[in-house]
Amino acid sequence: MNSRFKLVVVTFSTILVVLLLLGAAMGRSASNEEAYRHLSVYTEVLSRIKSEYVEEPDVKSVTLGAMNGMLEAIDPFASYLTSEQYKQYQKNSDAKKANLGLILSRKFGYVGVVNVFPGSSAAKAGLSTGDMLESINGVATRDMPLAYAEMLMQGDPGSSVELSVLRLRKPEPQKITLTRAVTRMPAVTAKLLPDNIGLVQIPAIDPAHVKETASHVDQLSRQGAKKFILDLRYSGLGKPEDGVALANLFLDKGLITYTQGQKLSRQDFQADSAKAMFKTQPLVLITNRGTANAAEIAAAALLDSKRAEIVGERSYGDAAIRKAISMDDGSAVILSVAKFYSPSGKAIQDTGVTPTVMVTEAEPVVDAEDDDANTPAPEKKEDKDDLLLKRAVELLNTGKAASSGQQVAAPKSEPSSERPSLPPTPVTPEKKVVPEK
Repeated sequence: MNSRFKLVVVTFSTILVVLLLLGAAMGRSASNEEAYRHLSVYTEVLSRIKSEYVEEPDVKSVTLGAMNGMLEAIDPFASYLTSEQYKQYQKNSDAKKANLGLILSRKFGYVGVVNVFPGSSAAKAGLSTGDMLESINGVATRDMPLAYAEMLMQGDPGSSVELSVLRLRKPEPQKITLTRAVTRMPAVTAKLLPDNIGLVQIPAIDPAHVKETASHVDQLSRQGAKKFILDLRYSGLGKPEDGVALANLFLDKGLITYTQGQKLSRQDFQADSAKAMFKTQPLVLITNRGTANAAEIAAAALLDSKRAEIVGERSYGDAAIRKAISMDDGSAVILSVAKFYSPSGKAIQDTGVTPTVMVTEAEPVVDAEDDDANTPAPEKKEDKDDLLLKRAVELLNTGKAASSGQQVAAPKSEPSSERPSLPPTPVTPEKKVVPEK
């Protein structure tokens, strides 16, 4: 089928969704009437294309593409799975299989990279935030359900996956073969910097990492640290409640976050003074475009409460409750049913977390001939060469960074002005829901 035709239909469906949402804002009865009117227009356009287009279209593929485009327009982390795909999804949802070490999202109709696990084959191949997967094992990811793409990443340890990767820093797609392996959560690390500053690097957040963070901060305090930097760059793993627990280490009172949805009433998460271990030490966080989910919840809470300043890039924007809702024909839709909000009322999924001092970080450059799973990962930069860390230290020592109030750009890095899509979070199947007529 002509890809240009698919793009036209998907674009039309996106516009349709926007019109439906505008209708909903004008009232329930009015929106229903408007919805049916636009659906009839959609049906007529599809009929005209089928009868007038230069070639006979594959209506089934077009409909699937239109549905995925429609879902992406309102929720970039939503997925539509056919009955067969959903059966496979349910079968594999609890299986702890080997993978490539990638956290994925939807972007521009393709599957994009949010983050990579340190030490994974994806990390060794130099994949990074913002890269897009054009195909997986020869199957194009255009309009591929995100949940299905994640399933294709999984398999037996030692098995391989062929990817075609589109990179912002390279004009042509590259073929990369990666080997699946069981991914282990990277550990929290810490060290004492000059000027009595303790640096704690948190690459992921789960209950064990929250305890490790508390232990490291305590140990650094015993070594003489009086000010602290939490490095949350590329910290995209972790459940929202673990982000709440991390923030609570440094907050003894106040709202940390809250959730709210169309059918889910607001639920507040307040700081517990009994869990606050470090209430007064000066604190700066470092974030970048790979900071997501639990790390964002902690960052938003500490920033809004004026407990900490943030240096770096705007975070990715993932913080939502998602569910799989089954349809009558056995298919399913995975949707965000509630969002996490910062204490000031901003939906983290929509806005991410914006630092008080914006600094753009340069990405390591990987040559095309080095794009394979056996290539060593780029060496970590020294502290003296780390621009974001340098700005964080300045902020702690002087109360302001050298470029406070202005964006500071490191060389050879020009990220897209559009905020990346969110990464997916685990979802739980829900009983069949029949839409109201």
